[in-house]
Amino acid sequence: MDDLKKVILEYVRKEYLEDDDDRELTETTPLISGGIVDSFSMVSLKRFLERRYGIQIPDAEASPEAFDTANSIAAVIERFRKP
Repeated sequence: MDDLKKVILEYVRKEYLEDDDDRELTETTPLISGGIVDSFSMVSLKRFLERRYGIQIPDAEASPEAFDTANSIAAVIERFRKP
């Protein structure tokens, strides 16, 4: 797993799971459709990633489908990251 996906999953685990929630989060875990991240939380995740990587993700690109797994979120970030 690359660092970007680790950052995403660590943020989700820290911010959205209870301390005693032992669900395993992987690159393919459904975050939104699985009920871990709701629409409000998706906005805070988007803002966290924009600040961390110095990017701007257009709202049209931040769909629930695009933010449903660490893999799909990482793909969005890679499109807007500067080389």
